[in-house]
Amino acid sequence: MPAPKRPPAAAIAKATAAKSPATTGAAAARQAPELRPGPPPARIRIEHPHPVVDAGRYPAKRCVGDTVDVSATIVRDGHDVLKAVVRYKGPAEREWREQPLTHIDAHVRGDRWAGRFTVDEMGDWTWTIQAWVDHFAAWREEVERKVAFGQEDMSGELSEGVVMLREVVERAEGPERDTIEYALRVLEDPDAPPYAKYDAALGSELFAAVEHNQARHEATDMEFQTLEVDRVRARFSTWYELFPRSWGGFRGVAEQVPRIAELGFDVLYLPPVHPIGETNRKGRNNSLHAGPNDPGSPWAIGLKGVGGHEAIHPDLGSFEDFEVLVRTCREHGIDLALDLALNASADHPWLTEHPEWFNQRPDGTLKYAENPPKKYQDIYNFNWGCEDWRGLWQAFYEVFRGWVDRGVKVFRVDNPHTKPFPFWEWLIEEIRKDDPDVLFLAEAFTRRKVMQELAKLGFNQSYTYFTWKNARWELVEYLNELAHGEEREYFRPNFFANTPDILNEYLVNGGPSAFYVRLVLAATLSPTYGIYSGFEAYENVPVAPGSEEYLNSEKYEARRRALDGPMLPFIQRVNQIRREHPALQRLTNLQFLETENEAILAFVKRWGDDVVLVIANLDPHHIQEGTAIVPYETGLPPAFHVEDLLSGERFDWRLGRNYVRLDPDFRTAHVLTLRT
Repeated sequence: MPAPKRPPAAAIAKATAAKSPATTGAAAARQAPELRPGPPPARIRIEHPHPVVDAGRYPAKRCVGDTVDVSATIVRDGHDVLKAVVRYKGPAEREWREQPLTHIDAHVRGDRWAGRFTVDEMGDWTWTIQAWVDHFAAWREEVERKVAFGQEDMSGELSEGVVMLREVVERAEGPERDTIEYALRVLEDPDAPPYAKYDAALGSELFAAVEHNQARHEATDMEFQTLEVDRVRARFSTWYELFPRSWGGFRGVAEQVPRIAELGFDVLYLPPVHPIGETNRKGRNNSLHAGPNDPGSPWAIGLKGVGGHEAIHPDLGSFEDFEVLVRTCREHGIDLALDLALNASADHPWLTEHPEWFNQRPDGTLKYAENPPKKYQDIYNFNWGCEDWRGLWQAFYEVFRGWVDRGVKVFRVDNPHTKPFPFWEWLIEEIRKDDPDVLFLAEAFTRRKVMQELAKLGFNQSYTYFTWKNARWELVEYLNELAHGEEREYFRPNFFANTPDILNEYLVNGGPSAFYVRLVLAATLSPTYGIYSGFEAYENVPVAPGSEEYLNSEKYEARRRALDGPMLPFIQRVNQIRREHPALQRLTNLQFLETENEAILAFVKRWGDDVVLVIANLDPHHIQEGTAIVPYETGLPPAFHVEDLLSGERFDWRLGRNYVRLDPDFRTAHVLTLRT
């Protein structure tokens, strides 16, 4: 069928005219909507504030002493001059403090504003941005332009200025009031020549006095945002992990604390110290059949008649011995970190007292924990969806609270990603209400988004994928995401070079050189890193080819340990360099350099006047040569002297290409700093 023809324009006009009387009558019957009483709606818009995590759902994170850079887009219709400040207050403060915001691109009258403030106390901080119309600044700009243009009659403009100054003078005191009153006398003097009035109106002292005392017209506040401010150890710390049963228990570990502190470690991390179950106890090398002398895995927590998560293993010592260890650590500037695993052995007292807290099959049997392909026949998970979930949550709160009361201020939490997000958010908030210096490390080798969520909801540090990032492109990609992506506001990475669970293939096949380069990378890329004992002795024999489990793993047997590994002097020097150079105590200042060789990784970190350049050979088997290309954007001078903080050697460097040669048998890396 042919398409219908469009009615001619005349017909449309005729039909419209026929309907117009009825339409007009209906419109006349309607009344304009009534607006609510009070002042008109705000005309200023404050958008896209920074730093904000998930639209304000979670706080951004900083540490005591940090400078917080804030910014926002601030717009208003018209041509009025705007002013803005960041307002902020600490956990116990009632009054707002303020710092000014300025245009980031003021030369083109841009709409992005930025400023900064410093946080000086642990706890939850609140901040907002306030913007307002600066009528006096707009008036001053108008007068200034017209004077420059040569306009003769300015009486109307000056009368407007008088009105503004009379409003402000009532608020001013002291010299500022004197300045404003003087300007008023000149502007109102009929005998004063025009140039004198212009000088008085445009004077810098008058402008400063008015700015300090004038009302904030149309003042508009952004929604409050929060910051979680931790002690510095949340950002910068150096971890050493050991099994106390391999060092003579708590008393034996306490004897090692002075040397651990001397080596530059400030966090001593212990796997679970609780009684170990006997049912399905694991034997050597994760065997399903334990011998009579096999101590079992510390993560199989709980033994009837001895206790569970609130107790300690009798073989490690008494609570008095534990308190001696905590006190000794504190005296040497070390935090004792305790591993808390929220699972239980089949012999945990809670299975008898609260069987409803555990996952049971329809036939009444319990299902042991699994993380395919790993199986944990000696461990049972809790049922976080049970009817008495409140009782389960409160029981674990009491566990954490008990250890905090015994002086533990750092917790490494095992597999937190298998427990409810709301539980962690509640627990961490409740613990830190009374003890804001308590820190939580998430051992969550899982999906990236899950790790990010744990960090957002309260974990202060997190394990990362660093252990498996060994190629240059992998490290550059991953570190740029951590240092410069959205995660930088809330995710603090802890670069463990090895753990009792992870013996990376790079260490297995790389020999001693691999240990040196991985230590340098972990310690200089991330402000926080750690090693597990045995690393300093190049331990790298897997239980089977391709496995990341250690042969004769300390998880299933006690060893005779001592601080005597050949790497210890090198580790001590690297840790000393970290303490002496603020540039290495940050992550967001990381800038990678081109090297023209994929086997060489180079980067620079700068904080104030402190500059550190690191060049590392990623190939543990061969000499590698290349260049470290220092770009102009680093802000370094055209030519400069550097000293290798590892060897003491000095070199002449410059912007552009700098030749490097790294021999894994002699020098695996340069750690350079500028020298005058």
